[in-house]
Amino acid sequence: MEQYILAIFQSFDLDALEWGLIMLSGMLVGAAKTGLSGAAFIVVPTMVMIFGGKPSTGMLLPMLIIGDVFAVSYYNRHTNWRYVLKPMPWAMAGVVAGVLVGNEVSGNVFTTLIAVTIIMGLILMVWQERRKKQIAVPDYWWFSAIMGLIGGFSTMIGNSAGPIMSIYLLTMYLPKNIFIGTKAWFFMLINLAKVPFHIFSWQTIDMRTVLFDLSVAPAIFLGAFIGVKVVRLIPEKAYRLLVIVTTVVACGIMLYR
Repeated sequence: MEQYILAIFQSFDLDALEWGLIMLSGMLVGAAKTGLSGAAFIVVPTMVMIFGGKPSTGMLLPMLIIGDVFAVSYYNRHTNWRYVLKPMPWAMAGVVAGVLVGNEVSGNVFTTLIAVTIIMGLILMVWQERRKKQIAVPDYWWFSAIMGLIGGFSTMIGNSAGPIMSIYLLTMYLPKNIFIGTKAWFFMLINLAKVPFHIFSWQTIDMRTVLFDLSVAPAIFLGAFIGVKVVRLIPEKAYRLLVIVTTVVACGIMLYR
């Protein structure tokens, strides 16, 4: 059994730097899931650079689910279920659209789609930062539908729906803990719903993937712990600027490598 597991890890043929980046990505996933919004932005391009466009989505999804478990466990009491369930049907429709698109494009095009969705998320982050005090979108079904569709599509294509859902929940003026808890439950449910598509349609998740991602769980837990402890200590503007700059660089590498 030990030899079997060892052979699985050796089959990925990763060097020390790549392992370090993966563990760092695990920490950032944990931190993002427990309140440090935006931390996971740099994770997506990092995983793409290591594993490739489409395979990276399957490698990352179990890591995200592990982070979701930690987030839901901590913020379980802070959830507004109305805003979890309202966009969910539309998000699932977006996931299905993402599956269909993902089956029809090449690896290079898939990588480009991931980069584009990340850049769109960055634009939304900047807009949110500049306008969040002035947003006054009514709580209508069409707004939930639009955000759900875009969120579902982008989370399937590139696991990059975080900023989209952040904007949706921020427009509802939820208190901070309820914002984090509601977002955690939404992504827990949507990420679990994506698993069958990755297994049976895209074939990007198998036992190798699961065992690999379980090895990253301690790093995710450490990141989750750090996120809970320091979420109130980091200046928001400085942090967002750092995330935007590093993600733009990573997207540039993805697009022009």
